[in-house]
Amino acid sequence: MNFLRGVMGGQSAGPQHTEAETIQKLCDRVASSTLLDDRRNAVRALKSLSKKYRLEVGIQAMEHLIHVLQTDRSDSEIIAYALDTLYNIISNDEEEELEENSTRQSEDLGSQFTEIFIKQPENVTLLLSLLEEFDFHVRWPGVRLLTSLLKQLGPPVQQIILVSPMGVSRLMDLLADSREIIRNDGVLLLQALTRSNGAIQKIVAFENAFERLLDIITEEGNSDGGIVVEDCLILLQNLLKTNNSNQNFFKEGSYIQRMKPWFEVGEENSGWSAQKVTNLHLMLQLVRVLVSPTNPPGATSSCQKAMFQCGLLQQLCTILMATGIPADILTETINTVSEVIRGCQVNQDYFASVNAPSNPPRPAIVVLLMSMVNERQPFVLRCAVLYCFQCFLYKNEKGQGEIVATLLPSTIDATGNSVSAGQLLCGGLFSTDSLSNWCAAVALAHALQGNATQKEQLLRVQLATSIGNPPVSLLQQCTNILSQGSKIQTRVGLLMLLCTWLSNCPIAVTHFLHNSANVPFLTGQIAENLGEEEQLVQGLCALLLGISIYFNDNSLENYTKEKLKQLIEKRIGKENFIEKLGFISKHELYSRASQKPQPNFPSPEYMIFDHEFTKLVKELEGVITKAIYKSSEEDKKEEEVKKTLEQHDNIVTHYKNMIREQDLQLEELKQQVSTLKCQNEQLQTAVTQQASQIQQHKDQYNLLKVQLGKDNHHQGSHGDGAQVNGIQPEEISRLREEIEELKSQQALLQGQLAEKDSLIENLAKSVPVEGESEHVSAAKTTDVEGRLSALLQETKELKNEIKALSEERTAIQKQLDSSNSTIAILQTEKDKLDLEVTDSKKEQDDLLVLLADQDQKILSLKSKLKDLGHPVEEEDESGDQEDDDDEIDDGDKDQDI
Repeated sequence: MNFLRGVMGGQSAGPQHTEAETIQKLCDRVASSTLLDDRRNAVRALKSLSKKYRLEVGIQAMEHLIHVLQTDRSDSEIIAYALDTLYNIISNDEEEELEENSTRQSEDLGSQFTEIFIKQPENVTLLLSLLEEFDFHVRWPGVRLLTSLLKQLGPPVQQIILVSPMGVSRLMDLLADSREIIRNDGVLLLQALTRSNGAIQKIVAFENAFERLLDIITEEGNSDGGIVVEDCLILLQNLLKTNNSNQNFFKEGSYIQRMKPWFEVGEENSGWSAQKVTNLHLMLQLVRVLVSPTNPPGATSSCQKAMFQCGLLQQLCTILMATGIPADILTETINTVSEVIRGCQVNQDYFASVNAPSNPPRPAIVVLLMSMVNERQPFVLRCAVLYCFQCFLYKNEKGQGEIVATLLPSTIDATGNSVSAGQLLCGGLFSTDSLSNWCAAVALAHALQGNATQKEQLLRVQLATSIGNPPVSLLQQCTNILSQGSKIQTRVGLLMLLCTWLSNCPIAVTHFLHNSANVPFLTGQIAENLGEEEQLVQGLCALLLGISIYFNDNSLENYTKEKLKQLIEKRIGKENFIEKLGFISKHELYSRASQKPQPNFPSPEYMIFDHEFTKLVKELEGVITKAIYKSSEEDKKEEEVKKTLEQHDNIVTHYKNMIREQDLQLEELKQQVSTLKCQNEQLQTAVTQQASQIQQHKDQYNLLKVQLGKDNHHQGSHGDGAQVNGIQPEEISRLREEIEELKSQQALLQGQLAEKDSLIENLAKSVPVEGESEHVSAAKTTDVEGRLSALLQETKELKNEIKALSEERTAIQKQLDSSNSTIAILQTEKDKLDLEVTDSKKEQDDLLVLLADQDQKILSLKSKLKDLGHPVEEEDESGDQEDDDDEIDDGDKDQDI
């Protein structure tokens, strides 16, 4: 604290000396008074003095105030006074209004007092524990004080909170506070806490911050909300920007879908408040954070797809084509749409289908290009449209073809009723506005980027110059404008277009060299000693001439590689040529353009380099330098090596394709084997079940046979003739059908295997390749042979698997035949038993009839004996009656049976 005493000692005596004594007395009361009321009154007095006498109170009272926070936790009022006093000491919010603290020395007081406070990390931990108090008069001052500490010395305070147990979790509870002022200040606290600290950002995100913040934004009215929405959006940006883990968590949590309502706009869009504009601007920036070109490609791609699937891209395009949208929001929306579609084919295709609400409807791309080539439009808007067009064409060969097609004679609208993208680009390319020239040239270069087909197609474009004169090719017209000495921005744009057009396209190089005026113009430009402003043009001319050498197929006798290099040696000098070529990458604006794809320039005069062009320069500068210094013999050898390598590459590519096809066939065969194994297991299970059922049937048959032996007079079978103990004929039929299907599948599989064996044998015979003495050829051929050997081995294993499967199928068939035989025998025996039971039943019925006849005869004889007077014994009658009863009972039993 010596530096603070030095500051204080430099102040004048007088009234301040009296105040210093007062502050000292108050500090003594806080330290020594035993009554809580006295200490509370003293702290309250220090609070009232802390704004005006910040330095004095800070020097003398900070230690006592921290002691109060430690010892008087039970009294919320004194705690609140102490926290407010510390806040006034540390915070710089009031400094600008106080003349006494306006000196340079006092400007740094906040960070100095913060450093003293956090020197003991337990002070910050104490403050965190106070935030758990629900009392408003404790919690709110605590939030403000911690926020001020983070603003003054963010990294060290962040580190203390990070290592504090549950430190971040305690602060997250502030977002759930029902008191809005605490919740809102809690958002500001988390803003300061998460700034530039990835570890804390991850903890806050996984503490459900996204859900809570999005809920607050929705409750506050989305873009129509107040400054609270703005604060929440800034916090979301802190959590997501350059934090790939949080971005993935945001996407996986389906939070992208919740962003769509933010961008719902009505038909009447005039009169937006400044806060609404700010909120929408931050919302658009948040979308861009998720799809930034600097993010990992996989993460960007997944977010782009999610934005299309949930309708967010469609909503942004609605804003793009709406009327009355403020200019800065429209510009930022264009930039946002650009990055949402960049490199994503689905999104690019959708954007190509968007039409502006005009009569007749025009594609959105055409409407935007009209703004880009219109010099009356704002510069930032024109840059945004160029970026949108570049993103639409990025890795989009389909879109590149559609744009170039609008320039070709067969697709141009002869009626002139509609304007195409190609016509707008040509109009901008040859207008009097140098900015339009540059934008159109760069846009057209992106239509050719990495697409040799479209480079050749663009050679067909013919332009009508004036009545009575023959048309001129687009390539020639570009060189004509170059030779006319137009503005530097125009020439730079055209040279970048020509370099992009000719690179990796020997046909375009031939067309360019066919005009005898082009090479002398380039050599003349490079050879001159011009000022610094023209050095960039010289460098680009050297690059264009170098491309004409490197990608030259020697089809023009006067402009072969060797003759062009001799021309450079004679008129320019190789060293001078290489020096001029280096002017491009050494230019002050080159490194700036190479950093980000977005063309973001402070003013039009800085619009010189395109991002993709800087990549081309980096790729070609070294190879052109080597090509210039190579001799003709080295060129010939290089050409021969190239041709040989191309031949070998073609051969290897052919074999790779064959091997790829074999891999696919093997994969199919493996799947078939897997299917057959599965079917085999199912059949084995079915056979096992049937064997179990047959055994159960045998047991039941034996039991039935025993019962029939004992109770021959009873009725027997309860089974159905069409079923054998649960074995349905339908099941047997199904099993047979499955075996037949298995047979047919095996036959098909063996046929495919035979075809594959024949193909592999042919492939093995054709492996030797001419030129095996070359190292490259030998290596590649060895690789092919190795792949073929592996393929043959895998085929052999597959045959073994098929053989095993065939054996298993044969065993299953034998088991099934055995089961069918057993079932047939059992069925025959069952029929015999049924016949025996039927015969037994008939015999029993006959006996019953005979017994009834005998009883009738006995009764008749007894009656005659009585009539003749012959005595009949009662015992006999009773016995007869008993016999009759027995017979009746036996009859009942038989009936029951």
